[in-house]
Amino acid sequence: MSDVRETRPQEYLPGLVLLVVLAGAATLVASALAGVNALLLGVFFGAIVANTVGVPEWANAGVRSRTLLLEAGIVLLGARIAVGELVASGPMVLGLVVVTVAASIALVEVVANRAFGLTAKTSSLLAAGASICGVSAATAIAGTIDADGESLAHVVATVLLFDAITLAIFPVAGEMLPLTGQQFGVWAGLSMFSTGPVTAAGFAHSDVAGQWATVTKLARNSMLGAVALWYAVRYADSESTGMKAILEGIPGFLVGFLFVAVLANVGVFSQGALAAIDTGSDALFALAFVGLGLDIRLGAMRETGIKPAFVLAVQLLTISVVTLGAVLLLV
Repeated sequence: MSDVRETRPQEYLPGLVLLVVLAGAATLVASALAGVNALLLGVFFGAIVANTVGVPEWANAGVRSRTLLLEAGIVLLGARIAVGELVASGPMVLGLVVVTVAASIALVEVVANRAFGLTAKTSSLLAAGASICGVSAATAIAGTIDADGESLAHVVATVLLFDAITLAIFPVAGEMLPLTGQQFGVWAGLSMFSTGPVTAAGFAHSDVAGQWATVTKLARNSMLGAVALWYAVRYADSESTGMKAILEGIPGFLVGFLFVAVLANVGVFSQGALAAIDTGSDALFALAFVGLGLDIRLGAMRETGIKPAFVLAVQLLTISVVTLGAVLLLV
C-alpha cells in the first residue's frame, strides 16, 4: 500500500487564497504606479514572501497548483492568436526554433563536458533544460537517461537561478532595444529557459510580445519528444523509444492551446465569450506568476555549484546574442 496521501480538493483553497491576495495587491499597486507591470510585481511579491516568512504549510497545495494555473492560462491564450499571422510568420519562427534548439544542445554538451569537465549525464540535463523548457525538460530527460537525483537537483537549482535572472533582465532589455512586440516575443521565446518566465517577460513588454513569446516557447516545448528520443537512442537504456517517446513529449496544454486557437479563428466564440476568455487568461496568469515568485529560493541559489552556472551563462549569452541578430534580420 502506498503511503502517499492524495491531496483533497479543499486543501488547495488556502494556498489559492494566498495567490489571489498577492495578485490583487500587485494589481492595485501597478494600477497606481505608471510603468509598473502587475505580472512582474506579482512575481516580486511572491519572492519576498518566500524569502522572508516563507510559504506556510497550509498554503503548499494551492501554491503548487501554479503550474496548472499557468498551463490553463496558456490554453485560453489560444483565443487571442490570429492564425493568419501565424501562417505568415510561422515557418520562419519554426525554423529559428529548430536551429536554436539544436545549436543550444550542441553548445551546452560541448561546453559542459569538455570545457568544465561535467559528467555526460549532467551535461545532457543542462542541455535539455536550457534548450527546451527548463526544469520540465531536465526532469523528463533525467528519466530517459536514468540520471541520479543529485545531478538533477543541481541542474534544477541552476535553471531556476537563471529563470530569475532572465525574468529581471529581459523586460529591461526589451525597453532599451529597438524591437517590435513580435520581435521581442520571438527573441524571449527563443532565448529564455522556462515557460513561466518567458510568458511573464513577454507580457511585461506588450500583449503582442506576450502572445509571440508564448507561441515561440510552445514551439520549443513541442520538441521535447524528439529530443527525448535522441537521448534515449544515445544512452541506449530507455524503454521509451520511437513514436512513444515523441508522443509522451508533447505537452497537453500545447494541444489545448492549438484547439482553442482553431475554435476562435473559425468564429465559434462570440465577442462576449472572447472577452471572458481574455479576462480568465489574465487572471490565471496573475495567479501563476505569484506562484512563480513563491517558488524562488535565494538560499538554494547560493548553494548552486559554480560550474553549471558558468555553463548556462555561456549558453544564455551566446544564444541570446545570436538569436537577437536573427530576429532583427528575419522577423
